[in-house]
Amino acid sequence: MSIHPCADGVWEGLRLAPGLARADVAVGAGERASLVVQGGVLRWVGPSAALPAGYARLARRDGGGLLATPGLVDCHTHLVYGGQRANEFAMRLAGASYEEVARAGGGIVSSVRATREASEDELFALALPRLSALLAEGVCAIEIKSGYGLTLEHERKQLRVARRLGQALGVTVRTTFLGAHALPPEYAGRSQDYTDAVCDEMLPALAAEGLVDAVDAFCERIAFTLAETRQVFQAAQRLGIPVKLHAGQLSDMGGAQLAARHGALSCDHIEHLSQEGIDAMKAAGTVAVLLPGAYYTLRDTHLPPIAQLRAAGVPMAVSTDHNPGTSPALSLLLMANMACTLFRLTVPEALAGITTHAARALGLSDTHGLIAAGRPANFVLWSVGEAAELAYWLGHNPARTIVRQGRIVKGA
Repeated sequence: MSIHPCADGVWEGLRLAPGLARADVAVGAGERASLVVQGGVLRWVGPSAALPAGYARLARRDGGGLLATPGLVDCHTHLVYGGQRANEFAMRLAGASYEEVARAGGGIVSSVRATREASEDELFALALPRLSALLAEGVCAIEIKSGYGLTLEHERKQLRVARRLGQALGVTVRTTFLGAHALPPEYAGRSQDYTDAVCDEMLPALAAEGLVDAVDAFCERIAFTLAETRQVFQAAQRLGIPVKLHAGQLSDMGGAQLAARHGALSCDHIEHLSQEGIDAMKAAGTVAVLLPGAYYTLRDTHLPPIAQLRAAGVPMAVSTDHNPGTSPALSLLLMANMACTLFRLTVPEALAGITTHAARALGLSDTHGLIAAGRPANFVLWSVGEAAELAYWLGHNPARTIVRQGRIVKGA
C-alpha cells in the first residue's frame, strides 16, 4: 500500500496555467478554478464558483491561489547506467570533439563497460536518486531507455530496473529498447551482424517478457546507417511496437524521413533536421523532441530549425536527455529555461514541451500532459505569480504540491 495520502476531494481556489487545461466549464480571466479528484481520477475541472452540487460533500482542499499545471513529462532519458563520464567532459573542454571522444574508447562504449559490470540491484540503487530528483520537480511520467548493455542479458537488466523504478516510486515509466545505440566492442567491424542480433534475438526476447514499450535507434555516422535503422524499425513493427529515433544530432542522414515513414512517435535531437524531414514529420504526426542539455554540454552551435518547425506546426517537446556523457541533467525546469534561452522557444511552447507534447512523444496523450476530466490525477501546484516563472528561475523548485497517480507525494 502507498505511504502517500489519497488526493481525492475538491482542490479549490487554483489558477490554471494557460493552454494546459481543458475545463468542463470555461474559467474566466482571473477566476479561481477547482479540480475534483475521485478514485484517483480527475472528474471535473472548472470555476470554483460553478462546482456541481454533486461534489459539494467531498473534502475541500484550499489551493490558495497556486498555479496548477499537469504533471511534467520527461520524454527522453537514459537514466539507468553504471559509472559516470566526467573525464569526457574535461576532454571536450580541452578541445576533443564528440566523435574524437568516441573513437578514443570513450562515449557510449565506456558506459557500456560500467553498466555490464554492475548488478541489477546496483543499477537500481544508482538510478533511484536520479529519478527522485526529477520527481521532486513534478515529473509524473518518464521514458527510460536501455542501450548501455548491448547484449540480451544486459539490455534486459536495464529494462528490468526501469520497470522496478516505476513500481517503487509510483510513477509512469515508459521503457524504450535502444539496442541500436552503439556497436559493442565484440562486434567491431561487424555492424550488420550486430544489427541482426538486435532484430532477431534481443528485441523479440525482451518484447516477449513485456519489457519494451517502444524501440529507438541512433542513426548517425558514428552509430547506425539508414539501412540498419530501417531493419530495426521493421523488426519493431512486426511485433507491433512503436518506434522513435535519435535523428540529425551530428549530421542529416535522412533519419527523420525514415522515422516518419514508419509512423514514429518522435524524432529527437534534430539539430541538423532538413525541411524534407520537417515535412515528413508533420505528415506523420511525429513529435520533435528538443534536447537543450546535450546541445549545451557539447557546446554545439548548430541550432535545431525551430522557426521552420513552428511554421510547419510540428509539436515540439523538451526533455532532459539525462545521460552520463552528454546531458547529465536532473532538472526538467532547467531544460525549459534552456529551450527558451538557447533555442528561442516561447514560454507557452516550453511549458507545452514538458507536458502536452512530451506526453504525445511517449504515446501518453490520453492520460498525461493535460489537466482534464477523465484522466488520472497527475498535477502540480506551483508557488509562482505567473506561468512564465516556471521557465524563468534557475536552480529554484517552486513545486508546492505534487499529485501523482492520484496520490499526494509532496505537500498537502
